[in-house]
Amino acid sequence: MNDTAIRVLIADDQELVRMGFRLILGAQPDIEVVGEAADGATCVELARRLHPDVCLVDIRMPKLDGLDVTRALAGPGVHTPMRVVVITTFDQDDYVHTALRNGACGFLLKDAPPSLLIEAVRAAARGDALVSPAVTVRLLKGLSATRPQPAAASPLTERELDVARLVAVGRTNQEICEQLVVSLSTVKTHLASIQQKIDARNRVEIAAWAWETGMVRER
Repeated sequence: MNDTAIRVLIADDQELVRMGFRLILGAQPDIEVVGEAADGATCVELARRLHPDVCLVDIRMPKLDGLDVTRALAGPGVHTPMRVVVITTFDQDDYVHTALRNGACGFLLKDAPPSLLIEAVRAAARGDALVSPAVTVRLLKGLSATRPQPAAASPLTERELDVARLVAVGRTNQEICEQLVVSLSTVKTHLASIQQKIDARNRVEIAAWAWETGMVRER
C-alpha cells in the first residue's frame, strides 16, 4: 500500500458504477480506493471512520441522498470538512445547486471519461477542485438566471476579477496562467485572496459568486 496515495471513498447505489470507478481509480499508482457505499448513511459512517482524502458521492442514493451526505461531511458548521465531489447528470440542475450550497468542492458527470474522473480526484485532493467547463457554464449560469442580481461593487481588484471570471467559465489554473500571461504561483495567490475576500471555501464557490453577482457576462 502506498502511504502517500490519495484515499478515495466511492458512494453510488449502482454496483456497476462503483465497480467501474474502482477499477479506473485503483489502476492509478497514486490513488487507493479505501471504501465503497451503496447508500448515503453508509457513506457518512465510512467517511467518518476512514477519513478519506476525497469522497465521490452520487446525488441519488437511498437512506440519505447525496445532498444530505455532502452537508453532513462538508457543509457549514462541519468542524473538519471533507472534500466531496458530487456525481451528477445533466438532468439534475436543481440538485447540483443545492450540493454547491452544502459544501461540494467539485462536480463530475456520471458519463465522464476515465481521464476526467482521475483528474477530478487528484484536483480535489490538492484543494484545486476540477469542475467540467460544461457543468460550470450550464449549471452556474442557472444560478444567475434564477437569482438575478445587478452587478455590485466588488471587493476584488481588477486582476482578481479577471481570475474569478475565468474560474467561472471553467478554466483551469494553467489555462488562467496562459490567458493572463502570469505565473502559476501568481494565479494561486490571486485565488487565495479572492477566497478570503468573498468568504469562499473553494473555486466552485468563486464561480458561483461570479455568476450570482453579475461579474460574468455571456459573449
